[in-house]
Amino acid sequence: MAESTVESLTGEADKAPPNDYRLIVPNDWFRIPLEPDQWKRSVRALIDNALRGQDDAVVIKRKLTKELNARAEDAYRNGGVELYISTTSIGPVPLSASLLVTVIPPDEDLGLTVTGKQRAQEIDEVLLPFAGPAIRRRTRVIPADDDSHGNRLPVTTVDYAVMIPMTTASLLLTFSTSLDPFAEAMVDLFEAIANSLSWT
Repeated sequence: MAESTVESLTGEADKAPPNDYRLIVPNDWFRIPLEPDQWKRSVRALIDNALRGQDDAVVIKRKLTKELNARAEDAYRNGGVELYISTTSIGPVPLSASLLVTVIPPDEDLGLTVTGKQRAQEIDEVLLPFAGPAIRRRTRVIPADDDSHGNRLPVTTVDYAVMIPMTTASLLLTFSTSLDPFAEAMVDLFEAIANSLSWT
């Protein structure tokens, strides 16, 4: 939980905005706090756990560490407060999914843009039971041939942009998965997580 993140960025404490938020995520989703002095330790713990017992995975471990640290740093620079990575597997198949939580300061663009070869996009308004109205955008993107991360599988992303009560700031939940054959099931899971969002 990102303590005091909301209040410190809105600058409207006199109007008593929420101090924080709560989300319920699956137990096997690993949380990476995006404070600079914390994410490297969390990334190391995640990778050590994922590759436990694989003594010959030094190169893979180094590559994953570099990629996740770069992702965490980029997210932090753009207002990210926490990142969740799914560690769930069905047999030998990892259920690749993630959630990035970002605070968007007042008057700043929500950043709902698409890169890569866009296949589909849906935008609608929804009501989150405990957090209020939200804008939901779902996209399915085929990565560009020169994707810097080497992605080749279609990626489904679902964004929920929610106004923080009594402020002009927003909270952005960005879910993504590259499990194209199971995209609908993963989107249902993303919706359940988003529906658990509440203010404290």
